[in-house]
Amino acid sequence: MFKTGIKLIFLLALIYSATAYGQTTDTLKKDTVKIDTALLNKYRINSRRNAIPVPPAPLQIRQELIPVTMLDYKVSYWRKSITFGLNFNQSAFTNNYSAGGVSSIAIGSNFIYHTEYNKAPFSYVSELNLQYGKSKSKGLGSRKTNDRIFWDNKLATQMAKHWFFFGALSFESQFDKGYTYDPNNVLPPTLISNFMAPGYLTESIGFEYKPASYFDLRLGTGTARQTFVLDDAIFAPGQTDAFGVKRGRTTRTDIAFQAVAILDKDIAKNMHLNARYEMFVPYGQPLSYTRHRLDAVLAAKVNRLVNVSLNGTLLFDKNTGINDIQGTEGLALGVLYKFP
Repeated sequence: MFKTGIKLIFLLALIYSATAYGQTTDTLKKDTVKIDTALLNKYRINSRRNAIPVPPAPLQIRQELIPVTMLDYKVSYWRKSITFGLNFNQSAFTNNYSAGGVSSIAIGSNFIYHTEYNKAPFSYVSELNLQYGKSKSKGLGSRKTNDRIFWDNKLATQMAKHWFFFGALSFESQFDKGYTYDPNNVLPPTLISNFMAPGYLTESIGFEYKPASYFDLRLGTGTARQTFVLDDAIFAPGQTDAFGVKRGRTTRTDIAFQAVAILDKDIAKNMHLNARYEMFVPYGQPLSYTRHRLDAVLAAKVNRLVNVSLNGTLLFDKNTGINDIQGTEGLALGVLYKFP
């Protein structure tokens, strides 16, 4: 009887286990879904690679000494420049040209040497300006178109932000003989000037106002000028003096007040203006004998070498024997070279 009960209990347990397994299998079958892993790989987002390379070894920082010889530079307080210009003009006509005309050739040259020293509070500026030009026309011969020697030197020491105390020495003359010509080309030309006839040597001390690098104003409160006439041939018959120097003498000295204004600036792209105005007021003469001179050059660059220049001079000086304003003007196309 006992054995029969055990068999019955074992059989019931077996039936119950089989029933539970079947239910579990049915539930798994209902909840399980097949997934395509290749399709999932299309939606995978990979992380970005690090753009900064990771050094395989740890970073090491060490001190490096710079040789002192690399910092041993020389400082120059001098600045120098040379400008050379050459202008050429030519025209030719046949003898039977119906509109008429005269064959001619003209050449002009300009040489400027500029040197400057600046070491606060002292400064020194020297400029040598040489100009010469000549033209030759058929039937008229050769005639001078431009002639000037000008050398200016200035030494200054700074007193305030824009004010300096200066001393200056300048020299002015010409290379060649100068003539006046008969308008009718009948009378021979008359000699009126030559080298050192006249020649001017000017010494000046005073105060300089320089508000900008391109402009300065000199006020020469103590100025002396020597006028030289070393060629007696420029005196016309009956003429008692030339350029303020009496006949039979070679020099004349004037004590005066002098004002000089200089403008040297680029006023537009590839266009430069250089102007110098001088007023000389002699103490021993009336104010009507005040000398005024204005020199201006406007230059425009076409390219690195070719340029167009317009230059002019206005002069009022009764000591030259002329009581009116004198002037010259020239327009030129030529070659201009400046270095460095």
